[in-house]
Amino acid sequence: MTAKVTDLQKDTFVPSSKTGLTTDHAVFVSNTDNWLKVAGDGTGPFTLEDQIGREKIHRFDHERIPERVVHARGAAAHGYFKVFDDRASRYTYASVLTDPSRTTPTFVRFSTVQGSRGSADTVRDVRGFATKFYTDEGNWDIVGNDIPVFFIQDAIKFPDFVHAVKPEPQNEVPQGQSAHNNFWDFVGLQPESMSDRGIPRSFRMMQGFGVNTFTLLNAAREIVKFHWIPELGVHSLVWDEALKIAGQDSDFHRKDLQEAIENGAPPKWTFAIEVIPEADEHNFLMRRRCGQRSSCLSRDCQ
Repeated sequence: MTAKVTDLQKDTFVPSSKTGLTTDHAVFVSNTDNWLKVAGDGTGPFTLEDQIGREKIHRFDHERIPERVVHARGAAAHGYFKVFDDRASRYTYASVLTDPSRTTPTFVRFSTVQGSRGSADTVRDVRGFATKFYTDEGNWDIVGNDIPVFFIQDAIKFPDFVHAVKPEPQNEVPQGQSAHNNFWDFVGLQPESMSDRGIPRSFRMMQGFGVNTFTLLNAAREIVKFHWIPELGVHSLVWDEALKIAGQDSDFHRKDLQEAIENGAPPKWTFAIEVIPEADEHNFLMRRRCGQRSSCLSRDCQ
């Protein structure tokens, strides 16, 4: 049992036949199936005197959680992070990346970008890959995608990118994928938006790339990008497979993730850093062509 699960149990309530249902004021409710009516025989109009009935309907009318503008469709799981050794200590002081005796609870979320919560899993779209580390020093979030280079280089373009990805305004099509004319028009004008990644065969076979570039601090300053490398390898669906799966099982990816964990075959990733000295930041493209330095730090498990 991980430290995160133990922490969650303190605030977890398991209902039973002895506890029953209560109102918002913790008053036990013996009957939630019948609204108080005018006539004593259970007929006639409903009465507003039934505060339990009003509260139940009020809760129902307001229970929808507004979904995300993008990355609304997703699935997630708890896991842990543990480094192999302290080889990253020459780059950073951060104990979470240098202390092999430490086990850090994590929460990983995979998602599509364009579609709503009810869209299909295997649409042609970029996938999100976000990880929250519950470190001893505090929570650390890394936002990532399954594409090596993010769509834009300047944050001011993000609303424009999202508007281009969303369905066409005149017909609300497509509902789940970003491959349509508005998006192609945007990326045609923004060359940094292009990437060569396909539709993941499984979340367990998806590579992750941190969106943002960070600086690691030690004796020297290093610019770093974070990578997740799946131990099952990187595998994609061909278009015909994706279409058939979307038609037969729109929840394919999330069910695949859950079933693998429940069957004792949790997915695993090797967490790696790609580093370059801060003084060489303007030589970055040249260094990538020649072979960039990288260090594999740990195994990130579900």
